Parts: sequence; structure tokens; C-alpha cells
Amino acid sequence: MSVVACLEISNLSATLANGVRVLRSVSLKIAPGEVHALVGESGAGKSMIGKAVLGVLPTSVRIVEGDMLIEGTPLGSLSAKARRALIGARTALIPQDPLTALNPSRRIGPQVTDRLIRILGWSASKAEARIRSLLDEVQIRDPGRVIGCYPHELSGGMRQRVLIAAAFAAEPRLIVADEPTTALDVTVQKQILRLIADLQREHGTAILFVTHDLGVVAKISQKVSVLYAGMVVEEAETAALFQSPRHAYTRALMAATPRYTDPYASLLPVDAAVLAGLAGEIAEADRSWRPVRG
Repeated sequence: MSVVACLEISNLSATLANGVRVLRSVSLKIAPGEVHALVGESGAGKSMIGKAVLGVLPTSVRIVEGDMLIEGTPLGSLSAKARRALIGARTALIPQDPLTALNPSRRIGPQVTDRLIRILGWSASKAEARIRSLLDEVQIRDPGRVIGCYPHELSGGMRQRVLIAAAFAAEPRLIVADEPTTALDVTVQKQILRLIADLQREHGTAILFVTHDLGVVAKISQKVSVLYAGMVVEEAETAALFQSPRHAYTRALMAATPRYTDPYASLLPVDAAVLAGLAGEIAEADRSWRPVRG
């Protein structure tokens, strides 16, 4: 019997109000318990895909083609209320910037228990007990004290641990991790990545991991999609991608990655010929594209 994908994105296209495409026929599948990385330069559409999955696209962006299925349920066939309920119960987000993701005027406890109480119908005591347990799992020494703190009383790394605990609290099937280490210093980044990987294995949660860092991809993911201008240019198992990248853009990204074995080596830009080839691929895709629904 075939296993139903935790998340399946099928031929997803999205445009701005002026008709400019920001996602170009994106397709991918994430198996239960799999970490699937989206990698590419800034503006490639990585976070846009995550927002589409969570139903929080900007009002200026409209999905014009394709669908997304969460555990086999097509989101496009649901009413807005049913879609919000499904996404709220089965998905969660680890945001990019812990310094801005928490409300500065509210204590930590009410912020991270709200979702469990409002969306999942848990009692306040059950929700708080669950959050205390998860705060302990993310190695916060005094969960009781932290629950009573305001965000400004915690460091950036501590706030990100709180957000990770909140994401895993309701045992979601899928977590969208939107560059969760970008705003942290290098030593804290390593700790946070290890925490996410450990919790992912323990809870068996699938993760759509958005990043621009190929080093992070190598450490945490089993599969990777490489994006450029809203289009998947290559998808492969992570080990295979690093051993034998097929697309010229993937190879160029790898060549541009700093080599710590030679701190004096010059950084390599993506070759102009590669960018010209990508521009041709995108132009051809746009010429042949006709949205199925408008």
C-alpha cells in the first residue's frame, strides 16, 4: 500500500495583481517524517511556497493554478473555514526572526498556548503543561520562569527555542521552518539546528525547511528542491545533489559557497552564462504557460 504524502504540491503557480508570475508550476512531495529543503537565492520564491502552504500569502499574490494536498486532502476543494481548520490542526511554523515573531506586550505563556486553546480546544492547564514539557525538551532550564517572561527578557536564541517548542507542541504533521537560524549568531545557529533535527526525529514530523544556506541543507534534509525565480530547476535526494548536481545553477550555487579550508579564497559569483540560460528557461516556461483556472 502506498504511503500518502504529508504534503503534495501539484503544478502550483501564483501571480501578482499585474500578472507577473512569482511561482512557476511548482511541484513537490514530502513524505511523512521527511525533511525537504527549499534552497535558492533571495527572491527565489522559497518563503512564498511556505506561505502558500500555510495559507498566509500576501493579498497582492493570487494562486492561479495547481493545488496543495495535506495528507491527501486537497486544500483547493475546502471552504475557507475548513481550510483554516485543517492547516491549523496539522501544520505549524518556525518563523525566521525570533526578535519580531513574538508580541512584545504579552507574556510568553499566553502567546504560545493560544493556538492550543483556540484551534485545538485544549484546556488552559493542559496547554500550559504541554508547553512546559516542550520548553524542557528544547533545553530551557526553568520553563516556569520563562512562561512568565516578556519576550524582551529573553535572548534571541531563547526566543527561537520558545518558538520551536510552540511549533512542535500540538504534534503537527508538517512544520514550515522559514530560515529559522538566519537572525541568530553562528554558535547559536548550530544549537538550534541540532534541536530541530532532534525534535524532528523524536516526533516524526515532516519539515519544509526554507534556507539559502547549502551547509544547512547538507546537515538537516533528506531531499532538496533548488529554486530560481519561482521555478524548481532541480530536485534530488540531498546526498545525490551534492555528489552530482545536474543543473548549471545548482553547480554555480555550490561553487559560490565559501570554503572554510581556504579563508583567503575569493567568492565566486554565479556566472553570467548560467543566469542567461535561466532567463531563457523562464521565458520559455512563461510563453508556453496557460493557467488552468483564473
